[in-house]
Amino acid sequence: MISGKLANRALGPARAGILGWPVTHSRSPLIHDYWLKMHDLEGSYEKLPASPEDFQDVVMGLMEAGYAGANVTVPHKEAAYALADVVEPSASRLSAANLLVFKEGEIRAANTDSYGFLQSLHEGAEDTNIEKNWLSNPVALLGAGGASRAIIGALVDAGVPELRISNRTMEKIESLGFLCEGTQTKMTAVPWSDRTEMLDGCGLLVNTTALGMSGQPALDISLDKLPDFAAVVDIVYAPLETSLLKVAAQKGLRTVDGIGMLLHQAVPSFAAWFGVTPKVTPELRQLVINNLEEKS
Repeated sequence: MISGKLANRALGPARAGILGWPVTHSRSPLIHDYWLKMHDLEGSYEKLPASPEDFQDVVMGLMEAGYAGANVTVPHKEAAYALADVVEPSASRLSAANLLVFKEGEIRAANTDSYGFLQSLHEGAEDTNIEKNWLSNPVALLGAGGASRAIIGALVDAGVPELRISNRTMEKIESLGFLCEGTQTKMTAVPWSDRTEMLDGCGLLVNTTALGMSGQPALDISLDKLPDFAAVVDIVYAPLETSLLKVAAQKGLRTVDGIGMLLHQAVPSFAAWFGVTPKVTPELRQLVINNLEEKS
């Protein structure tokens, strides 16, 4: 952890952006530019490429240049957490941050991914009783990489009784056990070969792997053991309807795509930098979908 006691030098419209390596694929500028226009605010949001070796120097340079802060995407979320002077519980419990705010000469870190995931679930359920049904039963989760941390944290916050996690490497699942410590949620590590069987009685299946993403192999799993009331979530958003979601819809199961999490996790960031809490609208969702389709 470093002190980062730099004063913001620039005055005027707030500037922010997204730090990543690579960062060319990010749709975050599209989202924040939409909100800046909607609220008639002066400000900017840009792509900020930063290699792992240069990450600390880039952050300090942004702070010195008067930026309000930045979002952080792969592979920098753990480094962003370690760099901060002040860490919100949302980041400390995950040991990862996706939001940096530069204020009063300090680097403040938070994580909005868990919030984004839960909001996308609320949106997908459309009814609190439906959502309660999903979360009062065991939840199956595929993958134990960086994307899974915030989702596990969100599900633990929601009070799910059991998390069944399947991953090709069992050790990775065990490394996430700290997220359930001291909570009512039981974590069960499931071998990848048993991923279909673990769905029995689950209210929710969440795919956090890249399987099914454009350019990646399809996710091979049968949904036959999922109950009729269950929902299927895929955090992949390119393509918007993955083969997993397509099969789930054909079975009459509710589906939640990855766009909702992408949009909702951006809300607290925008509020922190620009002082206005924006809304996720159907128009914004369609704008991002159109952009994804243009690039596919």
